[in-house]
Amino acid sequence: MEQVINLSTKVSDIVIKIPQSDKVLKSYKIDFCCGGNRPLQEAVEEKNLPADEVLAKIHEVYVQTVQNSESKNTDWQTEKYSTLIDHVIDKHHRYLVDELPQLSMYVTKVFRVHGDTNKELEQVYKLFHDLKQELELHLVKEEKDVFPHIVNYENEQSKENLTKAVAAIDELEREHEAAGDLIKTLREVTNDFTPPLGACTTYRLTYQRLEDLEADLFQHIHLENNILFPRLQKEQ
Repeated sequence: MEQVINLSTKVSDIVIKIPQSDKVLKSYKIDFCCGGNRPLQEAVEEKNLPADEVLAKIHEVYVQTVQNSESKNTDWQTEKYSTLIDHVIDKHHRYLVDELPQLSMYVTKVFRVHGDTNKELEQVYKLFHDLKQELELHLVKEEKDVFPHIVNYENEQSKENLTKAVAAIDELEREHEAAGDLIKTLREVTNDFTPPLGACTTYRLTYQRLEDLEADLFQHIHLENNILFPRLQKEQ
């Protein structure tokens, strides 16, 4: 896989190209916001850091990001329910569990620093935290109350478990719709996640990660609304 960055790449550009690399940079106390407009070489030399190690860790994050985004060409219409559920949990639920708290910090920071001059950031703050709360409750409901019934039905062919799972579908779809409406409104408020001219790295990174959240959320909802739920309903 190609090396997408090198020591001459600006720190701010690294975070824009590989948003999750912010965790690596923070772990080395490399400033990617106000001090991000300089080559990585300069940043690591200033702190006497092992350049090859920093590059390797950033590249590792890039590889993981690519692997998570690549389709495995799985036919989810024919896969076992348990396999599809494991995929939803491992890829989409775990992504949300990791990303929502991180993104909350970014949204809050940008609102506090730039909210006086960029009035839409108050809406972004409120919409995001409504979405965060909605999704966190939704994940727990699926993993604790609904998915176990589906797996038990698959293993035991119990109509009772199927009935309980199907009975929850309408409510889950309403929650999906509510989350979808919130992220769509976020897109409108942010002008398609376009930061203002001259925005700092943190501002741009926040909008990039909101757009990444939208992409993951739409794929997540697709797998459930268009594949998992209809398959279950057909078995009644």
